[in-house]
Amino acid sequence: MFTYCPLQGALSESTASQSLLELEGGVKVLVDVGWDETFDVEKLKGLEKQVPTLSLILLTHATVAHLGAYAHCCKHLPLFTRIPVYATQPVIDLGRTLTQDLYASTPVAATTISPTALAEVAYSQKVSADQHLLLQTPTSEEIARYFSLIQPLKYSQPHQPLPSPFSPPLNDLTITAYNSGHTLGGTIWHIQHGSESIVYAVDWNQGRENVFSGAAWLGGGHGGAGGTEVIEQLRKPTALVCSSRTPETSLSRSRRDEQLLESIKLCIARGGTVLIPVDSSARVLELSYLLEHAWRTEVDKGNEVFKNTKIYLAGRSINSTMKHARSMLEWMDDSIVREFETVASGAGKNAGGRGRDGRDTKEVKFAGPFDFKHLRLLERKAQIAWVLRQAVEDSVPRGRVILATDSSVEWGFSKEVLKAIAGDARNLIVLTEKPSFNEGKPSIARTLWEWWKERRDGVATEQTTSGDTFEQVYGGGRELELRDASKKSLEGEELTLYQQWLAAQRQLQSTLQTGGATALEASADVVDDVSESSSESEEDETEQQGKAFNLSTTIGQASRKKVVLTDEDLGITILLKKKGVYDFDVRGKKGRERMFPLVLRRKRNDEFGEFIRPEDYLRAEEKEDADAADAAQFGNKQDEGLGKKRRFDHVNATSKNASGPNKRPQFNRALSVDEPDSNAGHLNGPGDELDDLEDEEDAIVGPAKLVYTSQTVSVNLRIAFVDFSGLHDKRSLTMLIPLIQPRKLVLVAGSEQETLTLAEDCKKLLIAQLGASGSKETTIDVFTPSIGLAVNASVDTNAWAVKLSDDLVKRLTWQDVKGLGIVTVTGSLQSTGEYFLQEAPAATSSSAEATSEDSEDSANKRQKLDNEDAASVVTTTTATTLANPNPNKANNNTPILDILPTTQLSAVRAANQPLHVGDLRLADLRRAMLTAGHKAEFRGEGTLLIDDLVAVRKTATGRIELESVALPFVAGVNSNSASGGMGTFYAVRKKIYEGLAVVAGA
Repeated sequence: MFTYCPLQGALSESTASQSLLELEGGVKVLVDVGWDETFDVEKLKGLEKQVPTLSLILLTHATVAHLGAYAHCCKHLPLFTRIPVYATQPVIDLGRTLTQDLYASTPVAATTISPTALAEVAYSQKVSADQHLLLQTPTSEEIARYFSLIQPLKYSQPHQPLPSPFSPPLNDLTITAYNSGHTLGGTIWHIQHGSESIVYAVDWNQGRENVFSGAAWLGGGHGGAGGTEVIEQLRKPTALVCSSRTPETSLSRSRRDEQLLESIKLCIARGGTVLIPVDSSARVLELSYLLEHAWRTEVDKGNEVFKNTKIYLAGRSINSTMKHARSMLEWMDDSIVREFETVASGAGKNAGGRGRDGRDTKEVKFAGPFDFKHLRLLERKAQIAWVLRQAVEDSVPRGRVILATDSSVEWGFSKEVLKAIAGDARNLIVLTEKPSFNEGKPSIARTLWEWWKERRDGVATEQTTSGDTFEQVYGGGRELELRDASKKSLEGEELTLYQQWLAAQRQLQSTLQTGGATALEASADVVDDVSESSSESEEDETEQQGKAFNLSTTIGQASRKKVVLTDEDLGITILLKKKGVYDFDVRGKKGRERMFPLVLRRKRNDEFGEFIRPEDYLRAEEKEDADAADAAQFGNKQDEGLGKKRRFDHVNATSKNASGPNKRPQFNRALSVDEPDSNAGHLNGPGDELDDLEDEEDAIVGPAKLVYTSQTVSVNLRIAFVDFSGLHDKRSLTMLIPLIQPRKLVLVAGSEQETLTLAEDCKKLLIAQLGASGSKETTIDVFTPSIGLAVNASVDTNAWAVKLSDDLVKRLTWQDVKGLGIVTVTGSLQSTGEYFLQEAPAATSSSAEATSEDSEDSANKRQKLDNEDAASVVTTTTATTLANPNPNKANNNTPILDILPTTQLSAVRAANQPLHVGDLRLADLRRAMLTAGHKAEFRGEGTLLIDDLVAVRKTATGRIELESVALPFVAGVNSNSASGGMGTFYAVRKKIYEGLAVVAGA
């Protein structure tokens, strides 16, 4: 059984993605915890109801639309952190930096407390809908801890996940991640559970890009060339969940890149500023790589326009993102790996001496794929303000290109840049993907995109060097409302109301924590031994159980409410809780009161043994680096008493970071525990004046509320759109779905119109394919569920259970194939279970009542009579019936597979053919042929040539194909060949058969 229910992102233009997959046995799998730029908590209500029943969570992409609500759920939803989460390593690392950037950039992400929840705890205060009291924001350390709970997986690595503590058994559920393109580490999930084979593919891209390789549908999806058939693991699934969102216009990668660069070139040539809103973790890698290498090429050519133009990449955690990107080149396209190897080999060859330009090569820094020579990384608002101020103060207009977060222009630095450049007609904003649409107030990017489609105020048509035309739409001075959100500390009645709500939440949290329901790992306190086994008798355990729970509750409340506990309440724990007490009388005590309360941390184990804590095995230098990072983030907290000298660098740093008497520490800059220097990866030399700029905003600490301010700007800049979304087009989808051949198709993640249109097209394609193949099935189920509507997409199969007779089992001959036992079975299927014969008196007129009473059991009895035996029964005075030997299993009608009659053995043996079981690798065959004295070498892709006469190929389906050239025997050519090419052919065939297990037919 397989039931699919979309929680977000179905028949909607919202890009948020949440899907619930329910399998047989109550196993529930949540795929993605997405959100949108509204950060509306009401959209998470469906997810909140499912949390206590979830078995595991899978994440596909490191974008807000796929994991934006993950940290929020970990922070505010009980039990959520106890659910196992699986993703690839890039999704984990980039998702962490994205979430840290999100919460550091906008207070809206923290979300507000609903008026209903406030009204439930309010006593005398009035609650209005305008009171936007903020929830507690996850700190940078908490976000890092949440993402450390995610278990990383590699591509094409089958894994049997662990279930959550409140999940039913998974019954050999297997998950496998495959490359989906679109983002770094993006995943197509294959879920195997019993007879269900489910492929979940949302937001994938078949085409290769500059950084990302294509999806793994055709093989080689991780940078390889691919094939012409869908790989076996993703072919013919029982259900395919696929996204229907496709770009409106499809361009090749070269034409797309050319349009973007030409748009930028026209703007910077007239001294304008180009704003490109991007995300901070996924598609930003493609755009930053393209611009950096375009600048390298143009500057090397001596192009003065590009040489005088500076490019910036702005984001709160952009340094951490690029640091992770440099360490994950193996997840990118093969061209990136080759570029890195070329740079590394060039750096090794030119390690000393002088280069061609005459400079000492020891001082030359070789730029790798993400070592930026021209792209400047900015992480602070003061740096953005300085760059924009320079654009105004320059006497001679100079072009600038700014990539800023976020693509929705609702939060991040992109909104600040738009405010500054909107009024100048020389400037340009380039939208790189179709913004999502949310009911109510559309985002700024969506509004600008609608203006671009309307073309109300005129269009400037330009042409690229290759002849393609593209359009830039004039803003025309239209008014655009910008809504800013800020935090303000709570005061008066609002602070009292917040405290009442917080007390109610702590009370609820305390109740849940008593049962140990909110932590992945139990804390090492005294109440842990409540669930431990004891060597005492069952009566003593029962007697002390209630006291243990009472003690747990009392101690939990005492930590917050300062409740005074008596010595009797503490019991044996008085040795730990009370100072100056070193003795406790255990005479006459029972249960746990007789043993010292030794505190032991529970060990977490899985099927491979005890979990390993990596921090316990750090080397000394690694610990020093970690301590240095902590000191750099939180500062030196050691007290500097009298007589102690202060370090010069500490004094310098203190004066540098706090230049005024009212300066406060910049808490909003603590984005990552491994945050590098602001100039990391920049090869233009030492830091410039931008490195010395710090934000002067005072961080709001403590309870706060959300305050909105509106501002209207006049838009005179130009608007351009170049699709860099990296999603599959309709042509790729209609080409691949017939090759995948799903039995059920579920379309999600798209607007209602494009989803329904695509459903009709796919249904026609699949029906045409079934008809062409001669299949009896002429219909295919295509589902287009709406949000919250569950559809049954399980496979239509029938399963039967049979029993093997003892005589048949004794004749089975098992063969071992790589640790598995395999045997072929041929027998005669009997329709009844095991019964025995018994004598029963015939029914007469005097025994009619007994016959009617026995008729109730007639359904549980079956006659096992041949035609000849039936005639003899009628003529006798007794009837032969079949009685069930086991009255407790009266309805057991399981058929039996027995040995064949002697008369049918010869016919069956002639029809059955032997089976070859196993998977032959061409590398193993080559090794075996070389050992046998043959010449064997690989020619081309997937072809093994032996003795220059026999070619061995392996198809995508695992089929081995041999081609031979029959030549007459020539003495001395090959002593191992009896008759030239044919001798080699038979030798190869023999080695292939030796590598497979041959199972007899019957």
